[in-house]
Amino acid sequence: MTGPVIQAADAFVRQHGYAPTGVWSAPGRVNLIGEHTDYNDGLALPLALPHRAAVAAAPRTDGMLNVATVSWRTDGAQSGGAWRSRLLTSPPVAVADLAPGVREGWATYPLGVAWVLRDAAVAGAVLAPGGGADLIIASDVPIGAGLSSSHAVQCATALALLGLVGHEPGKPDSPTLAEVARWVQLAENEFAGVPTGLLDQTASLCCQAGHALLLDVRAGSVEQVPFAPMDDGLRLLAIDTQTRHSLGNSAYRDRRAGCEAAAAALGVAALRDVPTSWFEDPGEEQARLDRVDPAHRPLVRHIVTENDRVTRTVEALRAGQLGEIGPLLTASHESLRDDYRVSCAELDVAVEAALGAGALGARMTGGGFGGSAIALVDSNRTDEVRHAVDAAYTERGWRAARVFDVEPSAGAGRDR
Repeated sequence: MTGPVIQAADAFVRQHGYAPTGVWSAPGRVNLIGEHTDYNDGLALPLALPHRAAVAAAPRTDGMLNVATVSWRTDGAQSGGAWRSRLLTSPPVAVADLAPGVREGWATYPLGVAWVLRDAAVAGAVLAPGGGADLIIASDVPIGAGLSSSHAVQCATALALLGLVGHEPGKPDSPTLAEVARWVQLAENEFAGVPTGLLDQTASLCCQAGHALLLDVRAGSVEQVPFAPMDDGLRLLAIDTQTRHSLGNSAYRDRRAGCEAAAAALGVAALRDVPTSWFEDPGEEQARLDRVDPAHRPLVRHIVTENDRVTRTVEALRAGQLGEIGPLLTASHESLRDDYRVSCAELDVAVEAALGAGALGARMTGGGFGGSAIALVDSNRTDEVRHAVDAAYTERGWRAARVFDVEPSAGAGRDR
């Protein structure tokens, strides 16, 4: 198969009979460490995947938004297992009629972005009365794997709609990437109905090749932190458990609500404000911790210790000690499994198998309840880790996990 940028552009020509005005793309992401901290005003350290979602776009003058996506399937043995594409279309919708609930399924994500841009009055003639757009999406970001496939689509859509009217971030009088990230978050929260934080959008938009991105949600700041495992004889592996999840139908909402309730009980603006000392040696602060619902105390402990792990990971990377972050990754998984309770058997087995085969550290990544794990591995042990994960899944009769190298890649932008 060709890449998503070419797929989207070619599908656009086949569907509409002319070339798109442009093609924009955005990557999926892996979070190295800092899970569920973003909606607690905390710290996270994501990096962009080489896998991307692309949007080929052109303006319309009839006020309609027309969205389609390229879908791939294999015809199996009858055609030698060849992959073939088909175009899935969503019924056209008037820009003026965009509202939460107007569509369900995959079209919710691009339409939600258009809805936000319309009401933010930033997309000029494209989403003004009489303006519209034709959009065709193609993506190779694994769906449901906890690698932000939906946010990649949303970020690419936002850049496409802005780009059609010359408002690409970085140009004079154009929105910043931080503003675009918040618009995409609003689309996810209000249109798709999923209460995500800012991590995924910011990573997709702002990451740079060869770096992880230190995101401080409260400060609204990002910092590029060099991260090139291969230069140190290491590999970062992603392990897609092939166990799919949907944040909108998971216990994600309960975890977020629990964090908010705990912050209120502690009298702080967000759990970011709770120091690690409260858990190491609480002393007189124990009375404050006792005010937190017992069911929520483990959530507090995870957020507090996870922010600390992000800080220590960044310190190690800045010092050129990449191999030293392994135990921090593993401790993060244990906290997510035991305190935040968002892991599952498939993730735990993947992590345990990787560690048993010599990984320096491993953890689940993403929202949890399925999806993917990551493992930091010596380059000469990658095959051992792959085989260990495969054997562990085969032993349990599970569908084989998909294991692939993660190369820190560039963030979103215009490709054509």
